[in-house]
Amino acid sequence: MSRVFHRALGQDYPIAARGEGLHIFDREGRRYIDASAGAAVSCLGHGHPKVVAAVREQIGRLDYAHTSFFSNEPFEQLAETLIADAPVGMDKVYVVGSGSEAIEAALKMARQYFVEKGEPKRTRYIARRQSYHGNTLGALGVGGNAARRAVYGPLLMEVEHIAPCYAYRDQREGESEEAYGRRIADELEAAIRKLGAETVIAFVAETVSGATLGCAPPVPFYFKRIREICDRHGILLILDEVMCGMGRTGWLHACEAEGIAPDLMTIAKGLGAGLQPIGAVLVARRIVEAFAAGSGVFMHGHTYVGHPVACAAALAVQRAIKDENLIANVRAMGDALAEALTARFGNHRHVGDIRGRGLFQALEFVADRSSKAPFDPARKVNGRVKAEAMKRGLLVYPMGGTIDGKTGDHVLLAPPFTIDRPAIEEIVAILGEAVDAAIQIAT
Repeated sequence: MSRVFHRALGQDYPIAARGEGLHIFDREGRRYIDASAGAAVSCLGHGHPKVVAAVREQIGRLDYAHTSFFSNEPFEQLAETLIADAPVGMDKVYVVGSGSEAIEAALKMARQYFVEKGEPKRTRYIARRQSYHGNTLGALGVGGNAARRAVYGPLLMEVEHIAPCYAYRDQREGESEEAYGRRIADELEAAIRKLGAETVIAFVAETVSGATLGCAPPVPFYFKRIREICDRHGILLILDEVMCGMGRTGWLHACEAEGIAPDLMTIAKGLGAGLQPIGAVLVARRIVEAFAAGSGVFMHGHTYVGHPVACAAALAVQRAIKDENLIANVRAMGDALAEALTARFGNHRHVGDIRGRGLFQALEFVADRSSKAPFDPARKVNGRVKAEAMKRGLLVYPMGGTIDGKTGDHVLLAPPFTIDRPAIEEIVAILGEAVDAAIQIAT
């Protein structure tokens, strides 16, 4: 019997033994196509030789040094690299161990920014329903994943949640994308007026929605309107690009496609490609200046901030993405993936929506296409699709509660940036078999 406290205690997990490129092999030698890169993490696939070499070299040189005593070369070099390619106005990088840690740091940094400026009454955050920002208590508090919040609700801080950008279900008949985007962005305006602008710290949002809503991209003009509202009321914009950032959508930063820059931005998964645990917060110059003019100290920290081996891995990952021109491949293969999904599922009676950007795509399942009625959650369609795909050697990322935290099913695809057309065709073919088998069982 395993002594591991697994995610699901009643489940029997195969033992992953090795990874190679697009594939993971279990202890029995079975091969799985990693079509979700874990949780949109392994953007270079598994075992990229240059990154593995960089990790080995760094461990041999310096394995750990606490940042209350030292900085280290990979830490400094990674920060330089990230800021060189960051959205306009970004000035410094705070490196942590995960996406959840990055959100926690961003929330605390935003609060302290206003304290440093002499505005301590700002204590409230506004975020979106059906969002996900991590599993620590602060991150769960701003997040809108109802199922994950439920058990811990009494422990979470009070956050005002507004509508997500979910055009498939919420855009009205005859309403243009621009009008829809303005309408739901104006919910932020209403929330600020309700709370009082002088009490609000920041608006927190995923640039492209991740696992909870299933790769829902913003409509045009939505984030420009959000940026305008934040600026008008003097509140910060925190963009969570932990899942959708670092090249995943065909842009190094997903907000580039929106023509805006945030005040704080969190990154993680594609930053280190899974070779080491790492996340980061990109910090705008005006926030840095407020800290420098005030206490000069960020009242926060973790033991593994700026870990040299994690930073060396992330630096090697970012260099590989540039050297191999992988963001261009994300765009090209993202188009190929969207085309293949549309060809296979565009007329599928139980696939209501195919959405996403780049190599970040999702299928939303429905019991009836015309009414968009979801399946009964008891049927666990998303979990069945995962199980049927895994039987066939394919790994996809499932989620239930797509619509409101209780109803709705989708699966997410986020293959490595190195993928090619034959692999995409194989993934979609296997997924087609898995979806048909799962729905047959469910119905």
